[in-house]
Amino acid sequence: MSGKKKMTFQYFKRYIPIYIMMLPGLIYLFINNYMPLPGLMIAFKKFQAAKGIYGSPWVGLKNFEYLFTTSDAWVITRNTILYNLAFIVVNTVMAIVVAIVLSELTGAIKKFYQSAILLPNLISSVIIGYLVYAFFSVENGFINNTILKPLGAATVNWYAEPKYWPFILVFVSAWKSVGYNCIIYLATLMGFDKSLYESAKIDGATKWQQIKCITLPLLRPTIIMLTLMAVGRIFYSDFGLFYQVPMNQGALYSTTNTIDTYVYRGLLQMGNISMSAAAGVYQSVVGFILVLVANLVVRKIDKDSALI
Repeated sequence: MSGKKKMTFQYFKRYIPIYIMMLPGLIYLFINNYMPLPGLMIAFKKFQAAKGIYGSPWVGLKNFEYLFTTSDAWVITRNTILYNLAFIVVNTVMAIVVAIVLSELTGAIKKFYQSAILLPNLISSVIIGYLVYAFFSVENGFINNTILKPLGAATVNWYAEPKYWPFILVFVSAWKSVGYNCIIYLATLMGFDKSLYESAKIDGATKWQQIKCITLPLLRPTIIMLTLMAVGRIFYSDFGLFYQVPMNQGALYSTTNTIDTYVYRGLLQMGNISMSAAAGVYQSVVGFILVLVANLVVRKIDKDSALI
């Protein structure tokens, strides 16, 4: 064995434990992300189960007309984009605030709050839907019976009033998602050089000045990275949030119907798998383009903060 090959083998042998640790993730990535790729063809075919993916006839872009020619196209697109923009802003701000607060805590209380704030992210959307229903039920809901009635105010039929649901859904999304993002920001905060804060204290900087001049600038790469990832999914929606939480109430469709829920309801009614596949391709392509555009803008402003 030549010296070069021997060095290569020794280098590979040194990292075998790391490769073994990577293996489950790579297998999952292959099965979940790469094996389904031939299914993209369904979006351009009139899928017939008897003929399979390759035997079904081609129809070109006809399946995409389902998303753009319907009378609800504007509503579902508007709802999907605006909700996601609200989620990006609200969830990011709240996650940063909570992470900064948690970074100031120590001991067992810090671990307790970290676990407590992450718990909503692990709860099923079905359970969250019933928790929200417990608050907003017309007959037995906490809001109507414990708050509005004692104050002498008229009860509200929450599940028949679309105007309230943009605020309810944004609040529920924040309650569910902030914990996960908060952990990421907190992990970043824990890696900061503490001497920077000690120097700032010696110079008489207040806590707000430390956050403004040290914490937020150092958090900027992480904020940009998470925001870019969120922008890439701006044409997707949390199906459980928009379907389970409003209890699939038809009266709320004007403010709770998104691309994902619309396609799901259409699939139930028409059973057209090709149209659902076309919606998925459309969301993926637009999301990919948005990530590239957003990353290009970031690269123009701050090259070091760009993803690629």
